[in-house]
Amino acid sequence: MKVPGLLKTTETRNSIPSYEQYNDLNVYGLHSSVDIYNCDPDIIHDAVMIKLYLIQLCELLELHHSDDSHSIKFNSDNKTEGYSIVKHIETSVITGRFANLKNTAYIDIFSCKYFDPEVAAHFTVSYFNGSDYSLNVTFRK
Repeated sequence: MKVPGLLKTTETRNSIPSYEQYNDLNVYGLHSSVDIYNCDPDIIHDAVMIKLYLIQLCELLELHHSDDSHSIKFNSDNKTEGYSIVKHIETSVITGRFANLKNTAYIDIFSCKYFDPEVAAHFTVSYFNGSDYSLNVTFRK
């Protein structure tokens, strides 16, 4: 996995839980939201590239997923133009919204199976060639 060396991180999250902490707390799931700024417009405007991202993310995080990905492009005005995505995984769902006007990606991963949110964030920033990101992590009890 390629992680950009000069990545600026603006993290507004709780501390990242370890696998042991996750299990010790006996929580139902883990929710991670990643906002990626200054993405490559050629990638976030391309439905095929977005679907490929979802598959690669699931493989990286070892999340069993369905073959289906749903993406819908909205373009009623400049502010809301962009794709919305849904990827069903065995342990829950990955969703996202791409804002073409701001070249920003908003990705949410919720899983009952533990995953490392920082690995997911770094992969996502790298994939979309973002300049920086914000990561929020929440336990679901």
